[in-house]
Amino acid sequence: MNSKTVLQIVTGSYIFLFFVYLFLPLVFMGIVAFNTSSIPQVTPWEGFTFKWFGELFADMQMWNGLFNSLIVAFFVVLFSVPIGLGATLFLTRLEIKGRDGIYAVLVSPILTPGIILGISTFLFWDKAFHLSGGLWTAIMGQSTFISGYCMLLIMARAQRFDRTQEDAAFDLGANHRQVFWKITLPFLKPAILSAAALAFMQSFENYNTTLFAIGFEQTLPIYIGTKLRQFISPAMNALALIFILLTITGAAVYEIIRRRESRRS
Repeated sequence: MNSKTVLQIVTGSYIFLFFVYLFLPLVFMGIVAFNTSSIPQVTPWEGFTFKWFGELFADMQMWNGLFNSLIVAFFVVLFSVPIGLGATLFLTRLEIKGRDGIYAVLVSPILTPGIILGISTFLFWDKAFHLSGGLWTAIMGQSTFISGYCMLLIMARAQRFDRTQEDAAFDLGANHRQVFWKITLPFLKPAILSAAALAFMQSFENYNTTLFAIGFEQTLPIYIGTKLRQFISPAMNALALIFILLTITGAAVYEIIRRRESRRS
């Protein structure tokens, strides 16, 4: 057995174990969602049931948390993407001193613990504007660091932009507004859409910052965390299984669309 064969066996074994480690807990989670037992367990198997899905759908706190999560995520996208786009244009277009320092300030919320962001956001809006914790403070707290992610995504594409296209448009008589809407923005569109998707997902699953900023309201992750602290119900496994299926479906749809577009091009 030569060294190449050994390397292939080791690599294949590592990949196999990695996927087992990654997906086996998800498989168990899905099985538990259909077990009649009120305690989340695979064995002993007490019977097949859909009652945990019914219990989940009848829980109004879950629906309220889901609704709040969607509202917060929508407005986080609405704030974070334009902020990220504006910061990108500011840093890539303007030749100013201290640009590296400004960049460091803009990305610093990403490196700041979520607990600190949540508490500071809550205290700021409470002391400065007498607004107690709620959806608004959660939106502001999340936007502080999610806008940094959006900026990094958009900036990565903006740095590959050929500025000679804009120069040619200016030579042909176009103004700055026309150049931005007809040349710059279409080039950045894929990164902007990716930033919007990232912002939505980051907001929807956020826990630490939201927990300390939202006050007495709750989003879906906070609802799940509260339920898990009180009692681990198989209904939570049912909810997790639903999100797993939605994720797989979304990934499959994206891959189908991507392949169709690549064939057309």
